[in-house]
Amino acid sequence: MQSRQVVAVILGGGAGTRLYPLTLSRSKPAVPIAGKYRLVDIPISNCINSNISRMFVLTQYNSASLNRHIKNTYQFSGFSTGFVDILAAEQTPEGMGWFQGTADAVRQSLKHISVHDFDYFLILSGDQLYQMDFESMIDQHAANGSDITIATIPVGTNEASSFGILKINEDNSIVSFIEKPSRELLPSWKSPTGEEMERQGRNFLASMGIYIFNKKILHQMLLHEFAEAPDFGKQIIPEAIKKYKVSAYQYDGYWEDIGNISSYFEANLALTSDIPPFNLFDNQKMVFTRARMLPPAKISNTLLERTIIAEGCIIHAKEIRNAVIGIRSRIGVGTVITNCYIIGSDFYETLTEMSYNIQRGLPKVGIGDNCSLHNVIVDKDCRIGDNVTINGGNHLPDQDHSLYTVKDGVVVLKKGAVLPDGFNL
Repeated sequence: MQSRQVVAVILGGGAGTRLYPLTLSRSKPAVPIAGKYRLVDIPISNCINSNISRMFVLTQYNSASLNRHIKNTYQFSGFSTGFVDILAAEQTPEGMGWFQGTADAVRQSLKHISVHDFDYFLILSGDQLYQMDFESMIDQHAANGSDITIATIPVGTNEASSFGILKINEDNSIVSFIEKPSRELLPSWKSPTGEEMERQGRNFLASMGIYIFNKKILHQMLLHEFAEAPDFGKQIIPEAIKKYKVSAYQYDGYWEDIGNISSYFEANLALTSDIPPFNLFDNQKMVFTRARMLPPAKISNTLLERTIIAEGCIIHAKEIRNAVIGIRSRIGVGTVITNCYIIGSDFYETLTEMSYNIQRGLPKVGIGDNCSLHNVIVDKDCRIGDNVTINGGNHLPDQDHSLYTVKDGVVVLKKGAVLPDGFNL
């Protein structure tokens, strides 16, 4: 594959309500992950590692922080043709509306994308966690003479009803598609997935929402055949299977759709495992992000177990177990943190600022002394006073408060929340 053949289009998603309150002031692709990255870094890094250097990110919701991150991060050499450009929804004489879905977003952006010379569109989601070789997928697409290729992942019976399920024939062509089939329908939707996958009971091929389209075919579909269809998965793909050569590309690695708070929380904590399912330490599959000029983390008298700590942290905690601690986090003496993602801070307070704020009754940025946090996500720039206890878990009902939200037992402190000394939840 030659990189000039491919342009990647990364879909920024809509309002991201299932990831609320993390999407209260940012788009889904801009949500922090793994202590120092943003979700959009994952598809961009996969592209770079696959020698794809021309990318568009389509967004329309809370895009300011995403724009800033991409501008400050992805600056290719002046001798390179590479770029990562934001295409936000815009009002034009041809259309005055927002993007109505995944296909409509690409349709409205075609006039900006298609000025480039390329053969294939690679359509990606901005809210998935995986490491994938797109070169291999594109090579298979070209070798098969396919019009469309859909990346698939084998899933088991318990998961299949949550996905769009594809059925393939002996030529690896997709012959039928069903959206979120009921459990009773599943026996007739099995596909060959290979001996290893079948031993694990993963007999169904789920669409990953990753597509390769031939450029001319996608133009024909979006502008003529399906000119009103808003979505790829719901409208265009099921109809395209009837007319075009649509192939499956099977991916057997780790893949997590970061669709809600529970999956987001679990995916981050999984990174603390001895052998994590998503490998941040792979020289061949690096995850790129903004290069910040931060000091190394400083840790004093703290028991650490299965913990990731990003740069720039100042930690005096008593214990931190099974946690991800993000950039510039400050954690006070005697504090115990378990099963938490502390996203970190955008800035450091000076000693003068700390003293002034304390006089005003405002806690320092970070987590104070003698606190206890369990099953908590702490969004950026929170101020948590001393002797604060937050015990997340299934005993807490789902709720939304001005300072925090509880979803599936996970307490999410909202960005910039201020919790006074002695706060208890």
